[in-house]
Amino acid sequence: MPDDSHEQNGHENVPSRQRRRFEGISSRAYEHPADRSALVALRKLSGFDTVFKALSGLLPERSLRLLFLSDSVRVSDQQFAHLNDMLRDACYILDLEKVPPMYVNQDPRPNAMCIGLDEPIIVVTTGLVELLDEEEMRAVIGHEVGHALSGHSVYRTILLFLTSLAVKVAWIPLGNLAIMAIVTALREWFRKSELSADRAGLLVGQDLRASMRGLMKIAGGNHLHEMNVDAFLAQAEEYEAGGDLRDSVLKILNVLPRSHPFTTVRAAELKRWAESRDYQRIMDGHYPRRSEDKDTRVTDSIRESAEHYTNHVKSSKDPLMKLVTDIAGGAGDLGGRVRRGFSGFAGGAGATSGGTAAEGSAAGGGTSTDTAEDRRPDGE
Repeated sequence: MPDDSHEQNGHENVPSRQRRRFEGISSRAYEHPADRSALVALRKLSGFDTVFKALSGLLPERSLRLLFLSDSVRVSDQQFAHLNDMLRDACYILDLEKVPPMYVNQDPRPNAMCIGLDEPIIVVTTGLVELLDEEEMRAVIGHEVGHALSGHSVYRTILLFLTSLAVKVAWIPLGNLAIMAIVTALREWFRKSELSADRAGLLVGQDLRASMRGLMKIAGGNHLHEMNVDAFLAQAEEYEAGGDLRDSVLKILNVLPRSHPFTTVRAAELKRWAESRDYQRIMDGHYPRRSEDKDTRVTDSIRESAEHYTNHVKSSKDPLMKLVTDIAGGAGDLGGRVRRGFSGFAGGAGATSGGTAAEGSAAGGGTSTDTAEDRRPDGE
């Protein structure tokens, strides 16, 4: 195994333990179908191209880089050397040609992000560095490198800027509506892109238990002795299957302002993928390569996404998804089922409204480590 003498942009360094390397791997290998379809839908959104082109030329990227350079600690062989080794390991494993600069920012809230228009920048907070162990942190850095390889940093940067802009122009009649439409679409895409990046993190760390631990810590803090992976995943199943149609609607409303999926949902999605044939094929060396990207067609991605959503709806335990399946299958008494599903919704509006507010407050407080959009930039 080579020593620590290697170039910052080279791949002389290899992982600290034996891990598979995916030479020339395309981001298509790990991208979630929902990620690709949401991005296609985003690009088709009216006005998005105009906003994208305008912001690409106006966003102060040089200022952003200077800000981190002046007020954060740049990871290198001299500073946070263990993080620097993990970063180069991740780029080596995913065969990312150029190692992006990474900074550690003083912030007690655990967070990480990959931003930048011309070139990606990775930022991790001190709260995250102090919370995670080496293998958990390796998965997070692999997550961010996955964002870089997929080209997500461009859209993430625009989302951060538009979110800030939406607050500043909220007083202008109708001015905020157009921006918020694009912000909502960007958030929907970014939530799906997080599922892709979680997969990239697993490919880099190649330790599902470490990925699960990291997500649990983001949700519940550094109290692993008080937590259990199986019980944590059971929460996801209860969340996805529990309640009636009213709860299905509340789930949608709760997730709309967020840039990240709920942590238990991310854990369950990642575990399903880790147990899939697709993941095993990648680990066996059978995966799409970047050299083949030019030959791929958008229609293939759309077809894969459609198949994913069809299977998701059919297998989902969510009451609303079950209703959609019944409608598609022509099940009888749908009107009665809808009425029963929403029975008491109007009559209990006051209680429901209060409960929603409480849930929103709990989500805001309970997910502060999971990068709530209204609190700070998101990434991990």
